[in-house]
Amino acid sequence: MSEKKDKTILKRACEAWTGAADFRFRRERCKRFTYGDQWGDECVSHYRGVRLTDGERLARQGRTPLTNNLIRQLVKTIIGRFRTQASEQGEYKDAMSRRNALGELDSRMLEEFLISGAAIQRLSNECREGGTGVWVDNVDPRRFFVNVFQDPRGTDIELVGMLHDMGLPELVSRYGHGSAERCGFLEQVFADCVSAGAYAPEKALGMPAAGSEDFFLPGDSAKMRVIEVWTLDASRREGGTYSFGWRCRVFAADGRRIDSFASPYRGGGHPFVVKFYPMTDGEVHSFVEGLIENQKYINRLISIADHIMASSAKGALLFPINELPDNVRLDEVAQRWASPDAVIPLREGKVLPQQVATRGSADGACQLLTLQMKLFENSTGVSDVLMGRNVSAAVGKDNYRARVETASIALADLLDTFGSFLELRDRKAGIIAILQNKLQ
Repeated sequence: MSEKKDKTILKRACEAWTGAADFRFRRERCKRFTYGDQWGDECVSHYRGVRLTDGERLARQGRTPLTNNLIRQLVKTIIGRFRTQASEQGEYKDAMSRRNALGELDSRMLEEFLISGAAIQRLSNECREGGTGVWVDNVDPRRFFVNVFQDPRGTDIELVGMLHDMGLPELVSRYGHGSAERCGFLEQVFADCVSAGAYAPEKALGMPAAGSEDFFLPGDSAKMRVIEVWTLDASRREGGTYSFGWRCRVFAADGRRIDSFASPYRGGGHPFVVKFYPMTDGEVHSFVEGLIENQKYINRLISIADHIMASSAKGALLFPINELPDNVRLDEVAQRWASPDAVIPLREGKVLPQQVATRGSADGACQLLTLQMKLFENSTGVSDVLMGRNVSAAVGKDNYRARVETASIALADLLDTFGSFLELRDRKAGIIAILQNKLQ
């Protein structure tokens, strides 16, 4: 019965991870745009229906794809505002914050939250190089899974977990429990999984492997994929009543359970702190995702303006073939024509080459670009005053602070949501610390 339940739980975990494929895809796209790869979206070319990236299609049209990365600047500005406020309020001064370097950790978590709309941390009480106590770790959303839930507080979470890649020393130290028998078992599991190279979990779990290969395969071939799954279990008491509590099961990639234990935390909770934004009907839509189309249009306008100005600089040259000087090739004439200080030799009294040029104007594109930049600023709420630009020295401190507060209204919901995530994290960390003190 226990083996059957293990297979069922591992299957549910795999399905939860596979079900988040669209979220991971959208996160990767938002990450690309944040860090400058903004011409990588695929499209179907009108020419023979070939699939091209936006950048490849523009290059085939003879234009240079240019990028003005406003998204990255916005993300950096919001993180900078977060760190400035934390410093002004004297946060991150306690022992746990110093041990975990929470100021840096939370800044990176906010960056992830802006990009993907997901903030996930895992809390543990263990001994590490920095000391013994509560440790906080940021969780990569690509390695996280959870059942479909809709409550922004996460009260309807019933299954949650993450994927680890562990070497043998870490595997034995975490799950060996000082038992020679268990350490030998773990060594055998590790050897089997690593030597296999590729796994076929569908044979043991009765599930198709399509779309879930990465769930079972480690990123490092020298390590073993470990799957940590927490489930909300119910147990029947005497008299027919039920008790509920969280239980952790740890699996190898071949489906074998390598550890199982009840939640050590007060209240029987799981160790994860999770916040998805905005959680409308259970959906996640990040801050960056809402800016991508604006960013693409700005890049397109910049490329159009650049192309117009480049085309206006030099027109087509009509060069009579019979007037070509001896020992001078036509391609050499074209190269010299493109250079502003070149010399093109001509025979005296002959017909001169003629330039055919249409003077284009980039005024319309520039006006559209200015309008789009203004719309981009209005939609994000990150204005010049938040970035510290275009602020006169004559503006008083109180007036400037009022303008900053007004400009921050558009970001209030986003930052308050992240603030509630940190508050929940600190509350759970406090519970773990109290339990640790009682056990000492």
